[in-house]
Amino acid sequence: MRGQSGLDHDASGVQKHLEINQNVIMRMGENSRSCKVWCVTLVSAVLVLVAQTGEANNALIALGPTVLFYVLDAYFLSLQRGFRRSFDDFVRRLHEGRASSYELFTVDFIGSIPQGTLWAMFMSFTVWPFYLVVVATVLLAWWLIF
Repeated sequence: MRGQSGLDHDASGVQKHLEINQNVIMRMGENSRSCKVWCVTLVSAVLVLVAQTGEANNALIALGPTVLFYVLDAYFLSLQRGFRRSFDDFVRRLHEGRASSYELFTVDFIGSIPQGTLWAMFMSFTVWPFYLVVVATVLLAWWLIF
């Protein structure tokens, strides 16, 4: 099916372009998931060591990786949202017949990374509740051992 721009919706180039963009979006989601997995792993390891040694103040060391992974997770979510906007924008232009062959095989980002990261840190339900629970767990472990 050809749009007014002459770009065939079913052409292999268009399909490959969409596939490339979908892969980038999936990688950002996987990076976000990896941040959560690594955060839980490192915090758990620190808390196990703290439980064995009985030194409560060492539990606060786990807050460092938690903050780091919190920011990284928000960053990857911001990237994922920006690439998803770009993907949606391309598909919309493709259906309207305004997409051009010059757009093929480019992965564009729409939005502001700093604003998107801040949005994800404080407004995304996939980020802040998770890290809030991790921080609460670390503080509870510190309080129980102290």
